[in-house]
Amino acid sequence: MKRQYRTLIVMVVAVATAALASFAVYRAVQRMPVREVEVASMQVVVAAESLPVGTRLDAKHLKVVAWPSRSPVAGSFSEAAPLLDRGVIAAIAENEPVTASKVASAEEGAGLPPIIPSGMRAISVRVNEVIGVAGFAVPGTRVDVVVTVNNQQGEPMSRTVVSHVQVLTAGTKFDQQNSKDGKPIPTSVVTLMVLPEDAERIALASNEGKITLALRNPLDIEPTDTKGIRLAALMRGTGPEPVIDQTRRRVVAAKPTPASAPPPIYTVEAIRAAKRSSEVVNEQ
Repeated sequence: MKRQYRTLIVMVVAVATAALASFAVYRAVQRMPVREVEVASMQVVVAAESLPVGTRLDAKHLKVVAWPSRSPVAGSFSEAAPLLDRGVIAAIAENEPVTASKVASAEEGAGLPPIIPSGMRAISVRVNEVIGVAGFAVPGTRVDVVVTVNNQQGEPMSRTVVSHVQVLTAGTKFDQQNSKDGKPIPTSVVTLMVLPEDAERIALASNEGKITLALRNPLDIEPTDTKGIRLAALMRGTGPEPVIDQTRRRVVAAKPTPASAPPPIYTVEAIRAAKRSSEVVNEQ
């Protein structure tokens, strides 16, 4: 038998032996009994589906699952009964434990009122596509409230009356998850969360003038401190300051200041013998 044939036979026998050994080990592992380690657990109520803000909890929204006892969830519930008919005040993801901090009390009910913090108020303003920042004034965003009115002299002016206020709802939607994708929400009413004194300013502004919302960066928390702008200042441009006639209460065009005339120039001619020279003298 040739040497190359002997080598081939040895390789085939080795591969077959390895395959048989692997199969035998695989069967042996399959026959080994499975050891189950018992982990101490507790019952925790979780969300059966994604729950937006304002949802009134029902039995279909909740389920009870086993939760490791060594990792307890603060404020969790062991049964669903205490949570029924309570409102969600913070969005809850699917399979997330439902805690006391994310639901309203049994007396508060559901909807928008439970999510308004103590000391704050919710006020709604009518908007259109332009005033509502093209629909991007969605729940969770921050805006400034700008009002345009006529002052005592009948001159139009605009000014920011309330700054850095949170949008609670856009129309009837107050699910902040709807605004995470950055898509606009067409609406005719926007509800803002403000302090009581700011609610008074907005109510007066909406009654006496026209309200516009200015969208701002949520990281920009500095209050807007402006003096407002009048129509005369807006249309003044870069020209001279107008002169206001206090007796007639009208604006008179400012007269340009005439340029001062240059000083006269004198030439003095001097003759010394056969030499003639001239000097220029400026009057100071």
